[in-house]
Amino acid sequence: MTFIPSSHLTHAELSPTPELVADARQVVSSLRLERVVTAAVEPAPSIHFEDYPREMVKQEIQVSAAAARIANALHLHLD
Repeated sequence: MTFIPSSHLTHAELSPTPELVADARQVVSSLRLERVVTAAVEPAPSIHFEDYPREMVKQEIQVSAAAARIANALHLHLD
């Protein structure tokens, strides 16, 4: 009798569905726990102005003529 190894499990060799679901939940919760632990030991971001010395440029929003007409019709004045 020759044994041929197979990389795929047959249906009979798989764990019951509730056990597979429990395993998946355990993996997800451990990944969440790793993220929480990492976030807990990281230093908080600085609130000091000197750590952010440059002024951030504001993005300009352009409103098309059609959007302005719709806003004016709805009494949402975009000046």
